Amino acid sequence: MTKSISTQPPVAYDWALFLLAPVFFSSNIIFGRGILGEIGPFITAFIRWFGAALIILPFVWHDRLAGIAFVRRHTGYWLMLGILGMGICGGVVYWALTATSASNATLIYTTSSLFIILFQWLFQSRQLIAREIVGMVIAFTGVAAIVLQGDLSALLHLRFNIGDFGILIAAIAFAAYSLLLRSPRAAEVAPLSLFCLLAASGAICLLPLAIIDYHFGGLLPHTQMAWFKLAGIIAFASLAAFYCFQHAVRVFGPAMAGVTLYLMPPLSIIMAVVFLGEAFHAYHAAGIVLVTGGVILATMPKKQ
Repeated sequence: MTKSISTQPPVAYDWALFLLAPVFFSSNIIFGRGILGEIGPFITAFIRWFGAALIILPFVWHDRLAGIAFVRRHTGYWLMLGILGMGICGGVVYWALTATSASNATLIYTTSSLFIILFQWLFQSRQLIAREIVGMVIAFTGVAAIVLQGDLSALLHLRFNIGDFGILIAAIAFAAYSLLLRSPRAAEVAPLSLFCLLAASGAICLLPLAIIDYHFGGLLPHTQMAWFKLAGIIAFASLAAFYCFQHAVRVFGPAMAGVTLYLMPPLSIIMAVVFLGEAFHAYHAAGIVLVTGGVILATMPKKQ
């Protein structure tokens, strides 16, 4: 049975998943710390999505006929979502992080929300609202305060390289993925079944790159800690994060769901302080206030 995109007002459950999405995305910082030195980037991405698909499969096996029909009807659409959401935003990001700093990557990747609004304005005749623009600017200022450590002169020392370009491509890809996910085609199968199909699509697209990665010296996981980090990435940064974000796109729309990306830098800092013992500074507090305030302003329901 075809499922239509939700037009009902969001309820508490919807808001809970909306807020949990950046929490689970940020968990990638904890579990993924140091994994790139132990496993090849595209090998990591392939195992991540292949593992996610295997875990979900038993729960959606009863819906397999609908899933097969969906893939046959929309093969190109299915593969494109896998390439954008899991391939580029997985393997390319892991590869780019070997060539750029976390600060540069965080600052660049959060522009996904801006690309979502820009694409909607360009291709879907979306009208921009001043409050949304102001909220975005405030939130982005908070992100900048965090990654620049409260020092504007640090802008003079940023160096953009091929890794930065890779993160920019991933930010654009994630924006395109968010918009495509809003298509009525995505509502033809149950949400969990769709997510399993997309994880499988991502694994299929990543397999050739993982083989190339291994051929050129990419490492396979060979320690218990490496497998533990992979398990965390699959369970939290993959299954939980993308399911919550997919639900947010379906309920709130891609622009509003994309704003949750602004919560990732402050949440990553909080998790690093709690789980990794990193220091908390004044610019962290300022950034968190700005990001949270900007998100609230940009996502505030319109007055009827």
